[in-house]
Amino acid sequence: QVQLQESGPGLVKPSQTLSLTCTVSGGSITTNYCYWTWIRQPPGKGLEWIGYISYSGSTYYSPSLKSRTSISRDTSKNQFTLQLSSVTPEDTAVYYCARWVGSTNAYDDWGQGTQVTVSS
Repeated sequence: QVQLQESGPGLVKPSQTLSLTCTVSGGSITTNYCYWTWIRQPPGKGLEWIGYISYSGSTYYSPSLKSRTSISRDTSKNQFTLQLSSVTPEDTAVYYCARWVGSTNAYDDWGQGTQVTVSS
């Protein structure tokens, strides 16, 4: 069973860069046709898709966040990382990492989520 765990600071100041890491266990982030995804949920709102890094290392970001987003990976640690620059209070949300699997066309596994608040 694949497990995902988010980690990172819970409080970030405006204009700074938010950085979160997702540690994966029970499976490799290089497994074919898996897309390692970041998703967030602002308070009182629905889920917002941020982007992914694929099993091959390719990335794709939400057009609305693309200019501020970078997702990278460390295969030796089986981790992938989200960086979101120039944050504002509107970036306050619960951030989730998840695994989208091509064979099932679904998000098969999710982390528990981590609250990030942007405030001075």
